[in-house]
Amino acid sequence: MIPTTPQPRRPVATVAVVGAGRLGRPLARALSAAGSTVTGPFGRDQALDTRRVDAVVLCVPDAAIADAASTVRASGFGGVIVHTSGATPLRGSGADAGLHPLQTFTGDEEPEAFAGVGCAIAGITPEALDAARALAEALGLRAFEVRDEQRAGYHAAASVASNYLVTLLDAAEQVAATAGLDGADARALLHPLVAATVANWASLGPSGALTGPVARGDDATVRRQRAAIESDAPHLLPLFDVLRDATHDLAERGRIRG
Repeated sequence: MIPTTPQPRRPVATVAVVGAGRLGRPLARALSAAGSTVTGPFGRDQALDTRRVDAVVLCVPDAAIADAASTVRASGFGGVIVHTSGATPLRGSGADAGLHPLQTFTGDEEPEAFAGVGCAIAGITPEALDAARALAEALGLRAFEVRDEQRAGYHAAASVASNYLVTLLDAAEQVAATAGLDGADARALLHPLVAATVANWASLGPSGALTGPVARGDDATVRRQRAAIESDAPHLLPLFDVLRDATHDLAERGRIRG
């Protein structure tokens, strides 16, 4: 069951944010706007004072979580340490809780960018889980629990939906260039198509959103597309073949269910 957008709850009173990257900066702004007293975001070489802090949120690369958590504990901090990794299990990380907004950030977002966004939470104790939920709901995030053994699959789904989509769109842009549509022009022309496709997927599901020559069984058009890519962008041919086959399977599943 997908959680509904919560009413913002009382914020965690004092929070330190470690990491001044793409997530750390907007997260610190959003927590402050939600009513928390926020210190940071602290960069790699900045000293961290945790004496009057209820929670420390680590917005650092996955490989740096354990060392960052150890440094925080060594400072004498006795509160909740929260990491923001989608993939890293809590066990062995040094963190007490997890908070992973299911969104992409550039570092310049305003606080409202968190409102209504899904957020994977976890805690090694009920109290730590409650702290993660309180942080998420104070930001207006839609919290849902993901256990340690589920994290890799959850994060893989996020990567396919976001990171790999960008890679796929880069391939589309490269193919468009072979038709004389370069860079910004290609993106401006393809963007409405991409946006409508994503909206249809969200409302209709994969089978309902699928259109195009593979879906309608137009093999002649698919062969012409493949020949064009083989001629003008041959390095993309393996990707085209994999996507064509996967799209054919999706179309078949839709016909079977229909």
